[in-house]
Formats: sequence, structure tokens, C-alpha cells
Amino acid sequence: MGYAVLGGVLSLAGAAALTRLLIGLQLRLHVSQVQKSYGVGIDADVKGSTPTLGGVAFILIALAALVAKAFSDAPFFSEVLFFWSLPIACGLIGFADDFIKLTRKSSEGFTSMRKLAVQLTVASVWVFWARSRGVLFLWPGLACPDWLLVPAAVLAAAGMMNAINVTDGLDGLAGGAFLISLGTLSTLAGIVTLPAPELWFSRFAILFGTAAGFLFYNVRPARIFMGDAGSHFLGGALVAICVSGGMAIALIPAGFIFGVELLSSAAQIISIRKFDRKIFRMAPLHHHFQLMGWDETTVTMRFLLIHATGAALTAALCVSMWGLGR
Repeated sequence: MGYAVLGGVLSLAGAAALTRLLIGLQLRLHVSQVQKSYGVGIDADVKGSTPTLGGVAFILIALAALVAKAFSDAPFFSEVLFFWSLPIACGLIGFADDFIKLTRKSSEGFTSMRKLAVQLTVASVWVFWARSRGVLFLWPGLACPDWLLVPAAVLAAAGMMNAINVTDGLDGLAGGAFLISLGTLSTLAGIVTLPAPELWFSRFAILFGTAAGFLFYNVRPARIFMGDAGSHFLGGALVAICVSGGMAIALIPAGFIFGVELLSSAAQIISIRKFDRKIFRMAPLHHHFQLMGWDETTVTMRFLLIHATGAALTAALCVSMWGLGR
């Protein structure tokens, strides 16, 4: 457990330092995120001049953790490589999307279908790898047919990348919700029987420290945004931590508010295309409340409260339904 604490502290310091470096570098180079023309329009000038690519720090910290493990504990390197490969690959998908936006000076990167195809491909490769390693379970000790669990896990992985991506629209919202998700998962890990708990808590500490170090500069008023590189990395990290713990269903409590945000966007699109009418003033859901007159900080804090409550209740439901596992 001491190594987990050390990893968390080093990740926190490293992420904070890298994030500060990214802010300074982008300000000198005048790099910033182009705002969508159809966005909410609130504080557009401020947000349009704010540096992005904060997720690059996440990827670098994960690579450092991978290299450190290769030198310090070579026999477990394949286990560590398996875990970190998903968030790193997901983060690189997001980085490619960010790079296209920045080089084109556009708010649009990959086309939706092209991005989804890449997400599903990466998710499929990793989920089949998880199956071959014997860690793909719905819940510790609870079996599920492969024909159902494998495609569900692939869709969940792609969905989580997009869910955190659409949630990342307010200062501190996605990063704060991710920390709550990790807290929920750590509580579950403390009461259910997980394989290799020492490795699990080490990963948890590194992810928590990394996200917290970035969030220090992302709370309102944000000095940097995580970009698609960050949101995709965090989505892959939540999937990896749940699947490696043998509790894929824990993605429901871990992704509670992210799922709500993604469903609100999907419902809005379907309603407009099929019925030519809106359900919300704007989707995802946090923008609806902004247009109702709620201050950005108020929306963020209330959404974090809803996420904490929803995550706790659904996590308790999982335990009550399936017990403590093996």
C-alpha cells in the first residue's frame, strides 16, 4: 500500500507540473481551442482563448508508470501493460482529434462515424485481450455468457469515451466527476473480493493523483481544458479499472452522470431528427441548465452532487444484488 501512496503523490506532482508546462507553452504559441459556433455562447471569448490539450499530461503520466513498472517489477509488466494500454490508446484517439482541430483551426475533428469506428476497433482488441486473460466478468464470481458480455463491454468502452467527452463542457465537471467515480470504485474494491488488490489500488492512486493535479488548474475559471485527449483517456481508464477488477457492471455507478449526459444528447438528436422538436434547450444536459440561467459553478456543483448520490446508490444496489464476490 505504501507504493500506491507514493505513486499517487508522484502522479499528483507530475500532473500538476506537466499541466502548468502545457499552459505556459500554449500561451506562448497562442494555441487555444476553437469554440463551436452552435455552442451555448456563454463566456465564449474567455473559453476560446483558454489552452487545451491538458489530457497530454494524463498520457505522459501513464507512460511513465508503465516504464517505471517495466524496470522495477518486470514479472508483472504484462499485467501493467494490459491495464494502461486502453487509457493510453483511448487518449491517443482523442489527441489525434484535438490535433486535427488545432491544425485546421476548427471545432470539428474526426467525422462522428470515423471516430466511432476507431473507438470500437480499439475497444474490441482490448476487450478480447481481457477475455483471453480471464478477467472479463460482470461481477466478481458472477459469470455471464461471452456472446453477451464481450459486445456489451466493447460498446461500454466506446460509450464511456464519448460520455466523458460530452460531459467535458464546464470547468471542473468532467475531472471532478472522475474523482468521484474513483472514490466510488475504491469503496467497492474495499468491500468486494478483487483479484490482485495491491495492483488495483496502485492504479487507482496514480489515476487519482493525475486527475487531481490537472483539476487544480481546471476548476473555474479554468486555465486549461483537457481536450478530447483527456476525456478519452479518462473514459478508457474507468473501463480498464472496472474490467481489470472483474466487475464490468461497476461502470454503471462509476459512469452515472456521464451516462446521463450522453443519454440527454442522444435523446435530443433522436427527437430533432424524428420529430423535428427539442427535448432540452440544448444538449448535453448541463447546457440546458445554463440556458435556464444557472451559473456555471452552480451547474457543476449540482451535477457533481447528483453524480455522487447516483454513484453511491447504484454501487450499493450492485453489492446488495450480487454480494461480495468470490
